[in-house]
Parts: sequence; C-alpha cells; structure tokens
Amino acid sequence: MKREKMKQAVALEYDVEKDQAPKITATGQGIAAENMLKVAEESEVPIHFDERLVKELIQFKVGTEIPPELYEIVSQILIFIEGIDEKLSKAKVF
Repeated sequence: MKREKMKQAVALEYDVEKDQAPKITATGQGIAAENMLKVAEESEVPIHFDERLVKELIQFKVGTEIPPELYEIVSQILIFIEGIDEKLSKAKVF
C-alpha cells in the first residue's frame, strides 16, 4: 500500500513599498498545513501548488525573506496571482 506524503504549506507576503523581497509569514506540516490551506481557501487567498518550492521554503524561519536564488520562481508566481486578482476584481465590478 502506498503511503501518502505529509502535506506541507508555506505562506508568503510581499509589500512592494516596504519589503526588499517576499517574506515567509507561516509554515506548516500535516494538520497545520491542511488548516493553512483551508483558511486560505475560505479567505479567497490564491493558492499555488509547487512541492519542490515548498520543500525549499519550509526550511526558513517565519519572518525570513526568501533567498535570492528563489526570487525568479516566486516572482513568476506573484505575477500569476496578480493576474488572477485583476481578473477577479473586474468580474466583481457591476
């Protein structure tokens, strides 16, 4: 029987005006990761699934800026999420 992998999750925050790089705001494994994902879904926070990136980011402490070697991949995700936010904003305008 195949054993299911333990879920892992990392939350990032980035304020263009005050941050040099995105910061890790939460990390979780197992039930904590499931709860993070549930709260994000309920709050309509965009979720991006990338197992390899999570494995890299989960090593860092909460409050830590992401390392420069991950800037490119995280920036691509943030651009993608920004596009989703713009589409949702336009769709909600009546």
